[in-house]
Amino acid sequence: MKKVLALVLSAAMLTTAVFAGGNQDSGNKKAPKIGVSMPTKSLQRWNQDGANMKAQLEKAGYRVDLQFANNDIATQVSQVENMLSGNCNALVIASIDGSALKGVLGTAKEQKVPVIAYDRLIMNSDAVSYYATFDNYKVGTIQGNYLIDKLNLKNRTKDDPVYMELFTGSPDDNNINFFFGGAMDVLKPYMDKGIIIVRSGQTSKAQCATLNWSTEEAQKRMENLITSNGYGPNGTQLDAVYSSNDSCAMGITNALVAAGYTPGNFPLVTGQDCDVTSVKHMIAGTQAMSVFKDTRTLASKVVEMVDALMKGTKPPVNDTKTYDNGTGIIPSYLCEPVFATKDNYKKLLVDSGYYTEAQLSD
Repeated sequence: MKKVLALVLSAAMLTTAVFAGGNQDSGNKKAPKIGVSMPTKSLQRWNQDGANMKAQLEKAGYRVDLQFANNDIATQVSQVENMLSGNCNALVIASIDGSALKGVLGTAKEQKVPVIAYDRLIMNSDAVSYYATFDNYKVGTIQGNYLIDKLNLKNRTKDDPVYMELFTGSPDDNNINFFFGGAMDVLKPYMDKGIIIVRSGQTSKAQCATLNWSTEEAQKRMENLITSNGYGPNGTQLDAVYSSNDSCAMGITNALVAAGYTPGNFPLVTGQDCDVTSVKHMIAGTQAMSVFKDTRTLASKVVEMVDALMKGTKPPVNDTKTYDNGTGIIPSYLCEPVFATKDNYKKLLVDSGYYTEAQLSD
């Protein structure tokens, strides 16, 4: 009886150990462990990125410690510290605040653990080895040029202007310098000529920023703009709202719908990431477009980078001039973005297997 009890207890202890280990210790215990730090699970984009990264790294034979920081800087710092104390051999980090990780990444450098900044450049740290992202300046120019084309700005004059408001993302995200910068580079000439009029006068990056890329904050600001400028289908004309991404676009759309706009008279609203809700809005006619950044492509490139680093070879890069994080140029790989509309979303998103039809139906 004692032997049977001992066997039961041993089995229970083994089961507990397996579950306690979770994802971090699965697979070959001799395989290198890669720490993957994502900002939050609350936004579809980062949840999807983390899942893609984990799946592809594990398929390549690595152990993965995937953590989500709930958009809390202190949590992300603590999680990265734990990854280092847990003997991760490389770190892939999408930072919440691009300047907040300098201290903990100093430890990574001391331990000779390479760091790949994922989609958001980590600033002011010489521990960053590589940067993998999409061409974020091109994202902005795609959005701006879409508005130029759809509003026929090249054939308009200041006697026939369009009315537009501007939104970008979180001021602590270095990427807005490229998103907003790219868009303004193509839109500002029309603003200077009086062909685009921003009634609110809010045209600087600081005035247009949205803390944490928050849907709620974007909705509040759009509601204030509607109230202060009298925008509405039977009120002051509003032709378009430039938005750097989908989480902001969702808030903008919510406010415009509440103000009485319908698909037949809806201002053009741009976006980025092709989140499920925004794709549904495009299908419904309450968002005009969204830049598609296929995270499977980005994850594949990061796996190539990790694989090269673990094998002691040089990771693939295609940009060695653009991204200076304050300590020097960070060698980067830039993936190509494209844009989706209600006319091409099925081919781009469904036929490619990124989404199913069921995910995009009500």
